[in-house]
Amino acid sequence: MKKALKIPKFKNEDKEREFWWKLDLSKYFEPSDFERVSFPNLKPTSHPISIRIPDYLLNRIKEKANEIHVPYQSLIKRYIAQGVLEKL
Repeated sequence: MKKALKIPKFKNEDKEREFWWKLDLSKYFEPSDFERVSFPNLKPTSHPISIRIPDYLLNRIKEKANEIHVPYQSLIKRYIAQGVLEKL
């Protein structure tokens, strides 16, 4: 650690936001000061969408989901994610 960081008392959120926005943490911490952490219960934000899928395709997806014991919407998300990652 380079030098101690003193955090003042803030009158309001705007003052606190301004303080953190202008602060250069590299003056106070070395890379070795940080610890790896994980957030096991953190879930990504999701948004509901509507898409039109032909009946035969939706039925096939539901059958496959039933075979592997997962909800069909989760299977659709998995397929979409795989398709996106293949294109990267």
